[in-house]
Amino acid sequence: MRLGFQLNIEQVQKLVMTPELKQAIQILQFNHQELNEFIDEQVLTNPVLEIGLPKDVDIKKKEETVEKIEKVEKEDIDWKEYIREYDDISYRQYNSYQEKEDTSFEQFVSADITLTEHLLFQLQFAVLKEKYKSIGRYIIESLDVNGYLNTSISEIAECFHTDENMIENILTVIQTFEPTGIAARNLKECLLIQVRQKGITDPCIIKVISEHLDDVAQNRLSNIAKVVNVSTKKIQEITDFIKTLEPKPGRAFASGEEIKYITPDVTVEKIDGEYLIWVNDTTAPRLSISSYYRKILLYESKDSNTSKFLTGRLNSAMWLIKSIEQRRQTIYNVVKAIVDYQMDFFEYGRKHLKPLTLKQIADEVGIHESTVSRAVNGKYMQSPMGVFEIKFFFTSGVSNDMGEGIASESIKTMIKDLIEQEDVKKPLSDQAISDVLQVKGIQISRRTVAKYRDEMKILSSSKRKRF
Repeated sequence: MRLGFQLNIEQVQKLVMTPELKQAIQILQFNHQELNEFIDEQVLTNPVLEIGLPKDVDIKKKEETVEKIEKVEKEDIDWKEYIREYDDISYRQYNSYQEKEDTSFEQFVSADITLTEHLLFQLQFAVLKEKYKSIGRYIIESLDVNGYLNTSISEIAECFHTDENMIENILTVIQTFEPTGIAARNLKECLLIQVRQKGITDPCIIKVISEHLDDVAQNRLSNIAKVVNVSTKKIQEITDFIKTLEPKPGRAFASGEEIKYITPDVTVEKIDGEYLIWVNDTTAPRLSISSYYRKILLYESKDSNTSKFLTGRLNSAMWLIKSIEQRRQTIYNVVKAIVDYQMDFFEYGRKHLKPLTLKQIADEVGIHESTVSRAVNGKYMQSPMGVFEIKFFFTSGVSNDMGEGIASESIKTMIKDLIEQEDVKKPLSDQAISDVLQVKGIQISRRTVAKYRDEMKILSSSKRKRF
């Protein structure tokens, strides 16, 4: 055994993740809103960057500057030379087709009335003594977003040091408020309140709601008919009426949570028979290099601390600008490849969606699968067929008799169409649907049909049956 120190030359390939590369990867996976927030943060931390584009900017000169900088890889950039040569170095995100307004009507929509506010307003005019209105206010503020009272009567009575009958009376008054069915303690009470306020006194309806809601949910109408001693057709009519009632009376009002709107990251439009694609970055902050710091750098000595600091900030700013532009181009290339592959979907609808994997798009665009994943993750596309998450177009599928791939979304659409056209008195079972699809050349098992049906929230044949 020989021990000692030696010097060996070894050639190794490895990927070094520089801070700039990490930032470029991070920017790529940002959606529209996240990119805006990130740009705002960078403007706060980098004094060289500023939001807004000078009016006298020369777009062509700006593009030439960016292209020239991209050709310089590991060399030091002499920023003074660039500043002397070009009056402005800036980046502007613009729409090549049409300019869109930065504001929308949604920004000026008034606040919605919440359920609590609506009920408290009615409480002011209720026939209750003032000392009891505080109990009514407590009950109203104890309701959940669906309008149900989850606090027990005994707890409320103990809190106000009064008897439970008094709390019950106050609760009864609140249950007469709009929307009907409010302040119920369970689904049965909620439905009975609505029936009572509609003036319906049919004992069969009251009995079905009071004792057979589980059977209604499971569509066991024959069992209900035997117990209630009426025809199955009568029970069918009763269940149809019950389904018109509101099981969650509070959901018609604002929950107090902020409504989040989807801003598409990519827009696809068909113009003159051709599908045009552009990345929706027109509302993102417009970045430019501060003229103030450009002038400082122009007259500062290269060896001064100020010059070194500003040079570092300029390098960081230009890398950010380049990364944003690279993000836009990557997303554009990926979406274009998707649109070209899924052309039948954009022309004819969901039934013509094809199976697609990340690898197929990666090979088409000439990038890695992980880059495709980052480019589409959390981003949305606005198209003539509607707004879709871009990941929607990447779907598995099965092969037909011709060996062509059929996406799972296409099969779901076929299953939905078959169910909509079925005889409601003899609904198609999962096996029957499987048999119909196999006749059409689509090899799919009963379990897969059941899985797709559950994903679309469609009931089983036994629960869809009507009498």
